[in-house]
Amino acid sequence: MNPLLITAYLAANIFWFILFSPSSAHLLNFWAGMSAASGILALTALLARRKSPPRDFGFKTIHILIGVGSALVLYGVFFVGHALSARLLPFAQGQVMQIYAMKTQMPPALIALLLLFWIGPAEEIFWRGFVQERLSRALGPQHGYMLATLLYALVHAYAMNFMLLMAALICAAFWGYVYKKQGSLWPVIISHALWDVLIFVVVPIQ
Repeated sequence: MNPLLITAYLAANIFWFILFSPSSAHLLNFWAGMSAASGILALTALLARRKSPPRDFGFKTIHILIGVGSALVLYGVFFVGHALSARLLPFAQGQVMQIYAMKTQMPPALIALLLLFWIGPAEEIFWRGFVQERLSRALGPQHGYMLATLLYALVHAYAMNFMLLMAALICAAFWGYVYKKQGSLWPVIISHALWDVLIFVVVPIQ
C-alpha cells in the first residue's frame, strides 16, 4: 500500500483520537480542532494528487441535484434510524446527546459556516478523494470502497460511542457509494456539507 496513504491515515487516527477520545476531547474546542485537522488532511490529499489526473474534480450541473437529493435521503435515513434506535437501544439517547453536546462550543451560525464551506468539503477531499481513490486504484473500485468505508468508521471508534461509530459507518458507505458511482467529488462534497448543516444546526434529530 502507498506509504503516503498509510502515513496520512495514521495522522488522521491521531487527530481523531485527540478530537473524540474521552481522555482528550475536553481539552480543546472540537470545531476549531476539526477545522484544523480536516484542513491539514485535505491539503495533504491535494498535494499528493497534484501530479495525477484530476478526473474526480470534473463538475456537471447534475452533481448539484445528486448532492442535494442524497443529503436529504441520508437525513431521512438518520431521522428514521434515530426513532428506531431510541425504542430499541436503551443507551442510544444518551450517546446521541453526547454528540450534540459539542454544539455548545461555538455559535450555531459559525458551526454551520464551518461545516458547509470547510469541514464537510475537506473531509470528502481526504476520505473519498484520497483514501478511497488510492485504495480503489490499488485494490479495485469495490474493494477500495469497502476498505475506505471501514477505515473511515474505525477512526471514530476512539469516541467510545456506538451511535457515532454506526453513524460514521453509514455515512462512509453512503458517500463512498455515491463517489464510486459518480466518479466525481462534487456530489459527495455537496451532500456531506448540506447533511452536516441539516443534522447539526438546522433540524437536529435530538
